[in-house]
Amino acid sequence: MSERSYRRPATFKLDDAKVVVTDASEQGHPARGTIHVTPEDDAPQLPVAIEPTILPAERRFRWGTLFWGAVGGLVLLGAGLGVAHLIEDLFARSDSLGFLGLALTLVATLSLLVIAAREAICLMRLSTIEELHRRAAAVIVSDDRNESRNVLRDLLKIAHANPHLARARATLTHHSGDIIDGADMIRLAERELMSPLDQEARMLISAAAQRVSLVTAISPRALFDVAFVFAASLRLIRQLALLYGGRPGTLGMIKLIRHVLAHLAITGGMAASDSVIQQILGHGLTAKLSQRLGEGFLNGLLTARLGLAAIDLTRPLPFTALPRPSLTDLAKDLLRQRDGEK
Repeated sequence: MSERSYRRPATFKLDDAKVVVTDASEQGHPARGTIHVTPEDDAPQLPVAIEPTILPAERRFRWGTLFWGAVGGLVLLGAGLGVAHLIEDLFARSDSLGFLGLALTLVATLSLLVIAAREAICLMRLSTIEELHRRAAAVIVSDDRNESRNVLRDLLKIAHANPHLARARATLTHHSGDIIDGADMIRLAERELMSPLDQEARMLISAAAQRVSLVTAISPRALFDVAFVFAASLRLIRQLALLYGGRPGTLGMIKLIRHVLAHLAITGGMAASDSVIQQILGHGLTAKLSQRLGEGFLNGLLTARLGLAAIDLTRPLPFTALPRPSLTDLAKDLLRQRDGEK
């Protein structure tokens, strides 16, 4: 193997007369006072991993949607005819009763339109957060600088309603014009905006898990346990959605619950919870806890796992620069609560 002599780092201008570009095959010694630059061969290009193309789902005619739409239309027609007959009967009895019924009908219709508009806005906001999460994950892979600025702009619009993120918004606005790669810009946005939200989300999940653990440990009825766990889970999912910028209404909560359960089924969340429980409770801890305390701890841990799944669905940015909340840490919080109660 031939030995090459390496020079010390130096600065020079390429248009200087003393700089001479030579080929690697040329022999001879450089003249005194000149700088010889020998271009090196380009490194062989390595194969680049390409993400598999996700084909769009085939659009098919949905008979279920048509059926429920037709049923909903019939119900609305029946309700409208019933109200119309009621108002006619009221006018037949008395004009004052008829006008009162007509006024109540108008108020109810206006309220229904406002509720429907709010539900539509909430669903659109949740869809925007989901789309923002998908776009940010794509920028992490593609390192697209222009798209990262678009993602940052949409993210700042969502975070504008949170006064606690004012300093983070100012920092990101200041760096939005800097020369930063697309993936690095997403990571910077995650560190600035998501870090305080992730800490608060962990406190919310830990508090909900501790409440579920305590109440189910002292509850005398299993039916009450189920009702309390369900109510606590709904409240936790709503709190996390509001924390990360979503404002779910009734339909939005139904959508979130369905997605959270689907996420748990896909990621094997319950199996992961069981493995953590076995690791924590397997070191002689089961003998120290009574049966009711053990059941309460299990319910609290499953509530925490539900909260972690809700974070994955309501967080507008994927976990890249910040660590993902761990179920083990939340389980340690529950164990410290158990020790405090003793």
